[in-house]
This record gives sequence, C-alpha cells and structure tokens, in this order.
Amino acid sequence: MHIIIDGYNLIRQSDHLRRAEKFTLEEGRHALIRFLIPYRERKGHRLTVVFDGWDGGSFQEERDREGGIDIIYSRKGEKADDLIKRMAERSGDELVVVTSDRDIGHFVERCGSTVVDSQTFEGIVAGDLPPSSSPSYGNVITGKEDGDLSQGTKGTKKKGQAKKPSRREREYNKRLVKL
Repeated sequence: MHIIIDGYNLIRQSDHLRRAEKFTLEEGRHALIRFLIPYRERKGHRLTVVFDGWDGGSFQEERDREGGIDIIYSRKGEKADDLIKRMAERSGDELVVVTSDRDIGHFVERCGSTVVDSQTFEGIVAGDLPPSSSPSYGNVITGKEDGDLSQGTKGTKKKGQAKKPSRREREYNKRLVKL
C-alpha cells in the first residue's frame, strides 16, 4: 500500500505537530517525519510526504528520503495539492491519500483511491484510534456525524442496522483497516 500525505495539512490539523511548526516550518516538517518513522517501521507501508515548494522552492521538484519515508517538495509555482493530484492520477498501486482538503479528497476518490482525513490518520498512527472505528471520509466532507439525523423518529424502536453501508463505504473501511 502506498500512502501519500499532504504534509502541511497534517501538521496544521494536529495540535502536537502544530506546536513544533510554531518555531519554524522546518521544525514542523521534522516533527512530522519523526512521528511517521515508527509507524512506517511497524507497518511497512510505502510513505510519501508532499510539501509545498510554492513560494521559496526550486524550479524542479526536490526529493529527499529520511527514515524510509519519501519526501517531495513541489516545484516553485506549483502547490502540493496539484502534485498530489498528479500522483493520484498516475498511481497504479493501492493508494491512500491523507488530507483534510476537500478538493484533493474529491479528486482522489474520482481516481479510484481512498482518502483519509488528517486527524483520523494521526489517531491511527498514534494508536489512539483503531482503524475499524474511524469515521468515514465522506462524513468529514459532508459534515454529518454518524449519529446526526435530519429527521426525528416517532418513538418506535427499530432493530438492526439502519442502513447497509454503501459499496464505497465498505471499500473505504477495508482499506482503512490495513492502515
């Protein structure tokens, strides 16, 4: 499984990593990589972290590798979002993209890959959140919680599952368990 991580998105969605970024962007990036290394060693997944080189980067993509994790900086004038989309389009692997950016999320899903929001992924990596109990990305996009009902019930107690998960949700949960 190949996991592509929207680096700054994950840092800014995490209380722990955001504290490191307050010192410098570089410290935030190093904190993220240090956070991911034990997870990569434990799971063996191929991890790629993508950062923006939009403002101060070079005119070519810069690549680095630390602790078995591939690190890519987009070229000057290109956002990490565009690079992630391009990678998702070209990927032939089983791909999971970690981001809370809805635009990237919708694009990646249309390409047939799975999207996991940054906070859910952080919880899985930290061991705070088992993959099987994670909320689906679709709920993050629409803003609806699992227990959020738009219509009330009339006092009848229903038995069983209210709704069979869609095929997309079942596929998502299968991939999420692998994380």
